[in-house]
Amino acid sequence: MSLNVKPTGSADRPLLPVVLGTALVLVTYVSPIATVAETSADLGAGAGARAWILSSMSVGLAAALLTSGAIGDRRGRRRTYLAGLGLLGVGALVCAGAQEPVLFVLARVAQGVGGAAVLACGLAALAHAHAEPRARSHATALWGAAVGSGIGTGSVAAAALDEVGDWRLVYVVTALAAVVLVPLSRVRMAESAAAASRASDPLGLVLLVMTLSLAVAALTEARRGLTVIVVVLLISSAVSATALVLVERRVPAPLLEPELMTHRRFRAAALGSFVLGLSMIGLASFVPTVALVGLGRGLWESTWLVVVWAGVSVAASLLLRYVPWPMEGSGPVAGALVLVAGGQLVAHGLDVDSGLARLALAMAAAGV
Repeated sequence: MSLNVKPTGSADRPLLPVVLGTALVLVTYVSPIATVAETSADLGAGAGARAWILSSMSVGLAAALLTSGAIGDRRGRRRTYLAGLGLLGVGALVCAGAQEPVLFVLARVAQGVGGAAVLACGLAALAHAHAEPRARSHATALWGAAVGSGIGTGSVAAAALDEVGDWRLVYVVTALAAVVLVPLSRVRMAESAAAASRASDPLGLVLLVMTLSLAVAALTEARRGLTVIVVVLLISSAVSATALVLVERRVPAPLLEPELMTHRRFRAAALGSFVLGLSMIGLASFVPTVALVGLGRGLWESTWLVVVWAGVSVAASLLLRYVPWPMEGSGPVAGALVLVAGGQLVAHGLDVDSGLARLALAMAAAGV
């Protein structure tokens, strides 16, 4: 994905629709977490299908995030963003009407693909519209706050709608929200694309999707133990990743620029983001189940743990621009990782008599 852009429209005020669209993606992402027990029971899902209910959107996100950014660079970011919103809404309607787990999981994968287009092209649209560093910093801070607010809103909405009706209502509401955002985005977002058209890399695209999809599928299946299927998926992902590296080193216009990994700061940011996402998202996805099943707490107590994480992350995103020293490079990334690790160590060794305070502290550290 490139941030070198050429404008193709006049009015360009994408901040509001991009912030709302980003929040909607995260609302969609966390929707099953609070209601997974009811959803699984209603769909007749076993332990394996239950794991896929929680993880299926991650497969779509992982497979399509970089891909949708590249498509937006070539075909137009607003066009790709709107297509992502549409897919997000259609997937939500299918989830709302699903009567068995396979259809539900496939719809969640489709939502992940749509969400990837919204996240990748929305952030690129902000970079295009806010070229001045100070304005771009403000816009990206609000974008970061939208991530946290979407997670908190999604958790609360899922719990509230589950009480007044059933788990399907949250998918109907998110589908309606996607429909409302389409005209707003069309009006306020100017079309943009990469300034220099790049040659396509179809083989690299296929290998990237295969690598990420197989890896996420292996992690999802691993919840049931280290089975033959998990080993096959991991080996297949590794083979696909090796082929991807070899291909990207030889094609004239690679989807993934190999020379990026020669930059120390890029390596620090990429590795830090990967580890942070692995630990933070994993923690947030699992904590409600720990509180519900392991500690015997109610739905709302479990939901507020996620809200702690979301609220702290929103505050940190908005206050970041007031920090008097540069928050970039390997130092701040390392500090963030140490903070998350410390929070998770606080929650180590929980038992049935443990209170929620230790989990709340771990979630707050992850939120920062």
